[in-house]
Formats: sequence, C-alpha cells, structure tokens
Amino acid sequence: MSCKSIIGLSLAGWLLLNLGACKDAPPKQAIETPEVTFTREGELSVYQTGTESVLAKIDIEIADTEYETSTGLMYRSGMDKNQGMLFIFDDVGMHSFYMKNTEFDLDIIFIDDELKIASYQDHAKAMDESGISSQVPVRYVLEINAGLRSQWGLEIGDRIVFTRN
Repeated sequence: MSCKSIIGLSLAGWLLLNLGACKDAPPKQAIETPEVTFTREGELSVYQTGTESVLAKIDIEIADTEYETSTGLMYRSGMDKNQGMLFIFDDVGMHSFYMKNTEFDLDIIFIDDELKIASYQDHAKAMDESGISSQVPVRYVLEINAGLRSQWGLEIGDRIVFTRN
C-alpha cells in the first residue's frame, strides 16, 4: 500500500469517526428566559364623569422609562382582570401603540394631561403591528384586558386617579 493510500484511508476513517460523533451529540437546548410577570407598582381608580362613582379600581404596573414604554406588555401571556399597565409620558402629544409581540388582546385607553379619558381603542388584536393612535394629544395610556372598558362602562371624559406604591 502506498503512503498516499494510507493517508487517504486514515483521513476517511477520521471523518467517519467524527461525523458519527456529531450524529450522536445531544440536540441543542433552546435558551430559556424567565416569564415576564406583573409587578404591582400602584393602584388606579376610574371615576364616572360628574360623579364620585368608582367605575373600576385596579392594580397597575407603571411604564415610564423609554425601555418600559417601548416594551409595554410584550412577551407576556396575560394579565388578571384587576391589573393594567399605565404608561406615563414626559410630554403631552399624539402617542401611537401597536400590538407587536403582545400575546393577548387589549383595550387601550388614552388619557389627557388632566387625567381624563380622551379616546380609546377596544379589542386591539394580539400580535397586530398596525398603529393605534391616541387621536388627540395625551400624556397617559392605560392598557387593560380586552372587553373591560365596555364591561366597566368607561367613557370619554371619565377621570382617573392613581397612586404609586
């Protein structure tokens, strides 16, 4: 046998051994990330226009940093009925939202600088990347589970009061 043949057979054997080893390697594991869960940071009440009747009272998570306001409720599987996320912006302006990476439908309530409901979007669809605008300048936005705005009877002009923990 020539030197070239021995080298060729040795190389072929090495390849077969290494390819076989790759086949037997355990499959790669997906990187697991912890589930994002609700963090109670305050409480919010909604009062009916012209009365002191409380229409709803919920625990809130507050989004007031750039990262929090851009991420919102993304990557979460849901919220309890008595929970919501309150976005607080530094400026009063036209604010727009979308449901990218949001896994459940929401009611989005836009609130002006005087803490009054200015507009809303019922049943914003999960994972929809269409823009949802405030329609008027606002400073706050409240996101709650879809259907609750109607169920609680929240309307334009109703006012909110919130406290931080």
